[in-house]
Order: sequence, then structure tokens, then C-alpha cells
Amino acid sequence: MNRLSPDGGGDDGNDGSESLASPLLLPQRSLINSTSQVALVGANVCPIESLDYEIAENDVFKQDWRSRGKKQMFQYLFMKWSLCFLVGLIVSVIGFFNNLAVENIAGLKFVVTSNMMLAGRFKMAFFVFSASNLVLTLFATLITAFIAPAAAGSGIPEVVGSISAVSASLVVGKAGPMVHTGACVASLLGQGGSKKYGLTWKWLRFFKNDRDRRDLVTCGSAAGIAAAFRAPVGGVLFALEEMASWYGWLTILIMLLWRSALLWRSFFATAVVAIVLRALIDVCLSGKCGLFGKGGLIMFDVYSASITYHLTDVPSVLLLGVMGGILGSFYNFLLEKVLRMYNFINEKGTVYKILLACLISLFTSCLLFGVPWLGSCQPCPPDALEACPTIGRSGNYKKFQCSSGHYNDLASLIFNTNDDAIRNLFSRNTDSEFHASSVLVFFLICCVLSILSYGIVAPVGLFVPVIVTGASYGRFVGMLFGGRPHSSLNHGLYAVLGAASFLGGSMRMTVSLCVILLELTNNLLLLPLIMLVLLISKTVADAFNGNIYDLIMKAKGFPYLVAHTEPYMRQLTVADVLSGPLWTFHGVEKVGTIVHVLRITKHNGFPVVDECSQDDSRVLYGLILRAHLVELLKRKDGFMSTSAESRGGGVEFSAADFAKRGSGTRDTIDDLEISAEEMEMYVDLHPFTNASPYTVVETMSLAKALVLFRQLGLRHLLVIPKITNRSPVVGILTRHDFMPEHVLGLHPLLFRSRWKRLRLQVPRTFSIF
Repeated sequence: MNRLSPDGGGDDGNDGSESLASPLLLPQRSLINSTSQVALVGANVCPIESLDYEIAENDVFKQDWRSRGKKQMFQYLFMKWSLCFLVGLIVSVIGFFNNLAVENIAGLKFVVTSNMMLAGRFKMAFFVFSASNLVLTLFATLITAFIAPAAAGSGIPEVVGSISAVSASLVVGKAGPMVHTGACVASLLGQGGSKKYGLTWKWLRFFKNDRDRRDLVTCGSAAGIAAAFRAPVGGVLFALEEMASWYGWLTILIMLLWRSALLWRSFFATAVVAIVLRALIDVCLSGKCGLFGKGGLIMFDVYSASITYHLTDVPSVLLLGVMGGILGSFYNFLLEKVLRMYNFINEKGTVYKILLACLISLFTSCLLFGVPWLGSCQPCPPDALEACPTIGRSGNYKKFQCSSGHYNDLASLIFNTNDDAIRNLFSRNTDSEFHASSVLVFFLICCVLSILSYGIVAPVGLFVPVIVTGASYGRFVGMLFGGRPHSSLNHGLYAVLGAASFLGGSMRMTVSLCVILLELTNNLLLLPLIMLVLLISKTVADAFNGNIYDLIMKAKGFPYLVAHTEPYMRQLTVADVLSGPLWTFHGVEKVGTIVHVLRITKHNGFPVVDECSQDDSRVLYGLILRAHLVELLKRKDGFMSTSAESRGGGVEFSAADFAKRGSGTRDTIDDLEISAEEMEMYVDLHPFTNASPYTVVETMSLAKALVLFRQLGLRHLLVIPKITNRSPVVGILTRHDFMPEHVLGLHPLLFRSRWKRLRLQVPRTFSIF
């Protein structure tokens, strides 16, 4: 094995532990990247690893690719579309039964509680309400904490836990869990078969690589959003704008041109979701689904009639956008602080996680049951579209403590499911249905409870709570500015625009949010106003902090690369952030050396260098993956007695031997049994080495390298020297090397002085070099 010294020289010895331990890089460079990997919920997660999206173009791969005929290509394309169809079908069924269960469980709880209140048994009603919420929350917490701590696996704990959490009257949503459920379903279907369960069909083996699995997971995420909101086009845009880890906002258009096939497959999956949901909803409209009715799947069809607005309405819409940006950024600030506080509690153990969730449930029940007593009783409107007050069933006009013929407007918002509350706020021709004080109280309660509920150990989402919070804020603003002469904006339309502004201020997405809201309200005439408030709220909020997803990923320590480059990256070169030591292999390497390096390091890629017999110089041959080395050592077919034997060790291997397994257990170096005699043998690495890895020169700016690394979806980026007479490779850049915590940790003076000044002078742009 070849070690590179700081001056570019090398040591050709293959033995000796002392030389093996010599570091590669300069002494002042950090040897460890200590980016935090602690999850906010205290889950015992594994260190985050990138995936190998880049195709390893070694001799084995090329031989397999040349051997594929038209039949194999047809099988490959057919399986891609078939799996997308299955993803859409399964996710749509899961989404339907998810909503069906929530509507029936939560509806039954509200019906029983309301019947007890009609009988004057208020204490018993509160006990039943709080106890049922506590049991449902406890169940969601237990199934998450013990069965799926990271909400991973098959997705079944995610679905069941989400049903329990949403039915427990927590101010949480099911959109986030549905996205994860869709990703889980896609991940399971894309495992490429399983020897354990006898799924060894050759057609499935095409998907034993990270690139195809990533594309299928993207389709699953889009299907999850489509199933949660019945928004197929919005689901596709959401997956492209937010879910694809290495696609930036301004690179969406480029991605569409590069990967148009992925766009069509995602659209196909969401179209399947829309068709299946439509068919299932038609069955439920006949009354065969219990309490599940029009309020089941989220579809706020409240503006099917034509609406008009004028130039005089623009100032109030602008105000909505500005206030939504300010409130959304402040909401993110509070949520981040609460999540960090929860982290300290959850780190104490599982018992503390469960106790925290139970306390939040009890506090929520007390607030939801107690606050409506402060509301006033309103006479039922004569033109109500449903029975008023609601008695003996789930409905929107809650009688609560009021007398006959009256309803409690505050209870109609609080003592209800989130979907029905949003529908009440969005509804038109209801300007006199709610008092401004009731809407303001509801807005404050939604803010507090959604922030407190999101950090518990349960599958919970944030999309619906942000919508209901923004809708209440928008309706309150509409009550303050509504009723002006020459204004045609009613309170329901203000609620829609308020939800859009709050979503833009918190989540900072624009295109996908705009389309999702249009699909939710079923009216294209709202497009100009929604676009306006989204753009304004996002612009205002960006001046204060990042979007909520970026803040959470940063707090969890996920090595997520943002779409833009920071100004300080233009002052640094890639050589300034390299960390070591770096280990390289010869083209023909000793087995004992490979085993030793794999045992003392956790690196996933190693440069392979060759010696030139003419001038004793060394050249970079390529990059070999850790998984491929482990497979070579496991098979032992390519072992040679001497290093002088001819190449050709790869003829006994096929691409299927190096295909990446699914999410099951993988072989590690510690699982291999290699004798002392085999340790002295050699193996030819050339046929298994990617001979064309991506490389950059050591003088390239860090900003330019980040753009290249992110847009190509790389895991390793080799750094080569500027001067040709030096060592053939200087180091390897990985995702962690671009993280601000790592870069500013190596250069603290840049953070303390020049970086602060540059952030005030240089705008944060999405510049592409």
C-alpha cells in the first residue's frame, strides 16, 4: 500500500505497522470530522453515510453492460414503470385507510364526548376525552420508541403511529409520515430481490444500485404527498423541490432536462394515487365508511365558484405576505429552541421520551377541552348547510355548553379534527360565523400546541399544523381588513392566503406549495394571489433564518448540502479543507495490507495508484469502493501467490457479485475469515477499480467544488495536485468536508472576522460557476 507524505513523496513498503500509521496530510489539518450525528429525539441512529450514485465504471461493469441485449433493456425499463405503478397503488391504499382510521377514531371520540356533555356529565366527558388522547399518544410513542426508534423499517409503525397521534387531537399532521411511508414502500420494492425470502427473479437484480433506488424513493415521496393532499402535481413538484437530496432549487430546471424519465415516472406514480383515491372516495360517499365522509381526505373544495379581486386588494395581500414571513420565521425560531430542549430530555432515556409525550397529551387535552368554555354561544345561521348544532355525530357546529339552537364558535374550531378546522376557516359565505377573538385564540393555541407536539417521539408531520395556523392568522387579518368598500375578498379567501404566507415563511418552498394549495382549493383563479404571498413571505423570512427542514436537519447533524454556496467558500481552495489520513492501494496489493487498512479505517473509497517502471513515478489509476474490497476478500477467487502474476482476476466475477444489497445486513471486514497464508497473497484491483472517477485540481475554489459535488450527486471527489511531479492524489473530498461546521472549525479566524464582514457585503446567491 502507498502512503502519501506531506511533501508528496511516498513509501513503497507493504509491511511494517509503523509506516502504515503515518498520516498523509499536513499536521495542522484535522484528522477527524466530528460533525454531530445525534438525532433530536434522542434516537440511537447510525452515522450518516452518503450513497454511491456514481456508476463505478470498472472492467466488470463494462463487461456486463456490453453483454446486455434488447431483452435485458426492455426488462429494465418495464420493471422501472411497474415498480412505480406498485408504489402509487400501495401508497394510495395506505393513505386512504390512514384517513379512514383517523376520521373514525377521532370522530367516535368526539361523538362520545359530545353525548356526555349533552347529558350534563362534563367531568366524565373530560375524563373520556383526555384518557382516550393519552392512550392514543402512548400507543404512538411506544410503537415508535421500541419498534422503530428512527421511524424506519417497513413503514408499518409509521402508519399506525401516525393514525394514533393524529387521532389523539395533537396538533400534528399526517403528510410528513405519509411522505416517509411512501419512501419506505419504494425502498422495500427497490431492494432488488431477497435470497432470504426466495425473491431471486433476475428482473429484480437490475435495481441493486443506489441510483435506481434513489429514483424510486423520490417517486414514493411524491406519491406520499399526493396521497396526503390529493395533489398529484404538487406531489411531483414537492419531491423535486425538497425531497431529492442533491437537487437544488435553481437546479430543478436542469434536473428536468437531465432526468426527464424520473419526472415522468414520478408523475405516473402520483397519477395512479389520484385515480385510486378517487375510486375509493366514491365508495365512501355512499355511506359505507362509517364516520368517514367529505371531511376525510383533505380537499378543501371551497372556491369552486368564480371569485374576483381588484387592485385595491393588493395592499392587504402584501401585508399578509410580509406578516406571514415574519411569523413563519419566528415560528421556526421557537420550534428549533423547543426541539433542542426536547433533545436534552430525550437523551435521558426511553422513559423520559414517553413521559414527555404523555405530558404534552394531557396539556393538549386540558387546553382543547377548557378553552372553548371561554367562547361565546352564537345562534345557528338559518342558511347552514348541515344540522346546527351538531348533536350525536361529528360536525362543524359544536354545541358544547350552549343551549338549543346555538353553537360555540371557538369549540367548532378547537374541538374538531385539523381537517375540519381548516375547512371551516377556508369556507366562504361564513364571515359572521366566527368572532375575531375566537379566531385569535385559536391561532395562538395552534402555534403553541404545534410547536410543543412536533418534538415528541411519534410519527408526526408539520405541514397540516402550519396550514391550520396560517389559515387562522389569515382569517383574523381578513376580519380586521374585510368589509372595506370595493373589496371582494371574504374571510375564507384571507384564510387561504394566510395559510400560503405562513407556509412560505416557515417551509420556504414556492412552486410546490403554490400548486398544492391550488389543488387543495380546486380553483386556478387563486394563482396570482397565492404566488404573490408566497414570494413575499419567503423573501421576508429568508432575512431572518433558514427554512424549518434545514434547521431540523442541521440540529440533527445530517450532512445536508444546501443549494447555495457561502461567501467564505470562494476564499478557500479544496486543499484547505482536506482531512486525513488518506490511504491508497497499489494496483496489485497484498491481502494482509488491504485487511489491515479496512480494519483500522471506516473510509468507503480508496484511490488506486500504479508505479511507472520507466521513471519510478506514480499515476492515479482510479478509485475502488470498500464494499468491492470486502467482496473480493470474501470470494478469494482473485487471490494470487505473487504480485508478478498477470492481470485478469476479474474474469471469474460478474456485476451481480458486486451489486449493492438492500437494507439488510451487509458483510463487513470483521465477518471475514482469512488465514495467515492468505494474508501473504496478492489481489489485482484493476478490474474492480473505477478507472474514471471525478477529480478536481487542488487549487479549485471550495465554492466551485461544492456546485460540482452536489449537482453530480457524488460521494467521493478526488483532489489531484497542480504540479505533476508530486503524488498523483492529494486527498478525497466527501460530503462532510463541505459542511460549515467542518470548514469553519479548521479556519476559526475566517468565522470570527472576515466571514462576518463578507456576509454583510456579499448576497447569498445561487450562483453556478
